[in-house]
Amino acid sequence: MESSNPSFETVMSCVFGIEPHETRTYLALVDRPGSTIDELEGPLERDRSTINRAMATLYERGLVRRDRRLLDAGGYVYQYTAVALPEVKVMLHDFPDLWTETVHDAIDEFDGE
Repeated sequence: MESSNPSFETVMSCVFGIEPHETRTYLALVDRPGSTIDELEGPLERDRSTINRAMATLYERGLVRRDRRLLDAGGYVYQYTAVALPEVKVMLHDFPDLWTETVHDAIDEFDGE
């Protein structure tokens, strides 16, 4: 984050360790709760496999929730919903404090060997 005035997208990518396209995927999902990967292909202009990998990363980071919907023809599909933006902002605010605590602990444990 070399910019003195980074965008929200840049901060989110940096703090959560996600790629810019994954941040865009999260923001697209904010506007389209309950979407499937197929439903996001058009708005994101990305292929299905790229969106699927992005969703897996976002899910691992706790930024999206997924629900399994049974299909009439059999099988299922996942519907994704973004964690509410206010909740993500709290996570973003908390991260520097957690990181600082971890760094301080590492410094305190370092004995020079």
